[in-house]
Amino acid sequence: MQATMKNNETNPLSVLLVEDDPADQALIRRGLSEGDIRADLRVIDDGEQALDWLFQRGTHAGTARSLPDLILLDLNLPRVSGREVLKQLKADGRLGRIPVIVLTTSEHERDVLQSFHAGADAYIVKPTGIEKFTEMIQSVAAYGARAQATRSNS
Repeated sequence: MQATMKNNETNPLSVLLVEDDPADQALIRRGLSEGDIRADLRVIDDGEQALDWLFQRGTHAGTARSLPDLILLDLNLPRVSGREVLKQLKADGRLGRIPVIVLTTSEHERDVLQSFHAGADAYIVKPTGIEKFTEMIQSVAAYGARAQATRSNS
């Protein structure tokens, strides 16, 4: 899905969303489409497929793709947990440089600490309510656009 936004960036922000809940996927799409950030959104709904896509293995072996500018990662995923996805991603020299924002319902301190220890760039508890969720996604996209601009200027 590409959400066309109003910013001046020539390249849209490439976002990988690893989220199994269709309602949360829809809210994230809505937040991106209502913001002022141009974004290309790829959605993967389980941890194993996310790892296969990122590491180009399994059904994604040999598939041409560019790396995302930002990864939005749920912790509670089927097949392989978001915790394990984060751990493997950050252990890789090239993939580990991609900013990862954990978006989850968990407020447990243990989850927060483990996520940061594994290399998460941010940890956000999913807000309730459409307006707050939309505002949060727009802030996350703006962060991703700034990170994208910083990397392209390096």
